[in-house]
Amino acid sequence: MPDTATLLIHCPDRPGLVHDVTGFISSHQGNIIDLQQHIDAEQDTFFMRLEWSLDKFTLEKEEIGARLQPMARRHQMQMRLSFASQRKRIALFVTKENHCLYDLLARHEAGELPVDIPLVVSNHETLRPAAERFGIPFHCFPITKENKAAQEAAQIDLLRKERVDTVVLARYMQIISPAMIAEFPNRILNIHHSFLPAFVGAKPYHQAFQRGVKIIGATSHYVTADLDEGPIIHQDVMRVSHEDDVSDLVRLGRDLEKTVLAKALWWHVRDQVLVFKNKTVVFD
Repeated sequence: MPDTATLLIHCPDRPGLVHDVTGFISSHQGNIIDLQQHIDAEQDTFFMRLEWSLDKFTLEKEEIGARLQPMARRHQMQMRLSFASQRKRIALFVTKENHCLYDLLARHEAGELPVDIPLVVSNHETLRPAAERFGIPFHCFPITKENKAAQEAAQIDLLRKERVDTVVLARYMQIISPAMIAEFPNRILNIHHSFLPAFVGAKPYHQAFQRGVKIIGATSHYVTADLDEGPIIHQDVMRVSHEDDVSDLVRLGRDLEKTVLAKALWWHVRDQVLVFKNKTVVFD
């Protein structure tokens, strides 16, 4: 399958931006496969995702970034260039709940996630059999209040060694330190077991049950230093009724968590998410 390149752009809005970008691609015999754009009128900011085939492109991949720089400087563009052939390397972080882990590993085994998963990291041994069932190395870092900083430093060293570029918190019940966040800016995905910002914290389904809610939800977002306040990638909801007890809400909520996290990761690995300030533009 021919390789493709994807360019994500944001810059101050002005006339001629689409013309200049597409003109650069066509001038080097590139065939544009997908182009999406968005203008935030309030911020006066232009956003674009452009994907093109490299089959007959006259520039080598190593040249493209440098050749784009004059246009980037001219338009004050922030750019991110990626290639379909360079698969992202994903680390899955888990604790004891297995539903998101099993879902992502099954999708990966079925070829539905175009990524490499070199390892699973946990603070408990509980899910080692699950990872090993899929042939994925499992690394356990027991964490206490006293050793948390040292264990996270060891985790970062391991992720560097394995050339991991994205971390997925698949129900990892630990607060991520600023050091880890700085190592992977906008590259740590979390699944939150509620429709943020409602019912944050412990036992959200119990809180929802006590309030008699008619909708439950799940939220996937990038992790920032502000707990559960990072840029939201995807959310979904499900209707429930007075007949559903807490166990029903937990069961239904887990289904939401799996699909919301999987879809957010799909968009992330396909470079369809552009973070601007504390919001995302998702080109879906």
